[in-house]
Amino acid sequence: MQTWDAITSRRNVRSFSDQPVSSEHLDRVLEAGRRTPSSRNTQPWDFVLITDRGQLRELSEVWVGAAHVAHAAAAIALVIGDDPEQGRRVQFDLGQATMSVMLAAADLGIGTGHAGVADQDLARRVLGLPDGKTCAFLISLGYPADRPLTPLKRPDRRPFDDVVHRGRW
Repeated sequence: MQTWDAITSRRNVRSFSDQPVSSEHLDRVLEAGRRTPSSRNTQPWDFVLITDRGQLRELSEVWVGAAHVAHAAAAIALVIGDDPEQGRRVQFDLGQATMSVMLAAADLGIGTGHAGVADQDLARRVLGLPDGKTCAFLISLGYPADRPLTPLKRPDRRPFDDVVHRGRW
């Protein structure tokens, strides 16, 4: 897939087929996350790859919107230090890493969905996180159950001219 096709095909997938994702493809997606640029090259993240069905089911309980994780072929936990001083810069960096992972997955025909993490105690226990670490987000991965990823002809987005302002508002 070409970059533009990956961008226009990527959508939030919350229903996955039973087809496993190969280790090679998971490593490629993780490498995309690792190569993501970050503020001052701090690379504030660690990634925990989860493929165990029991762990995926447990992680689906960390937030009301994380149910899709239970049925995914895999999930990636984005882990950061729990230093409150990191603030917005780290959130921006995590957003970039998330999108890198999602585009790399879409390039391989793998669907993704993201989820927040409200129950940090559960996430820490399931993931075995050391003290001082927090699970910021989960990204579920798997092949879509409904239809393959293809460029969306009519995405559910605000009109281009309502979003884009040139020079001034």
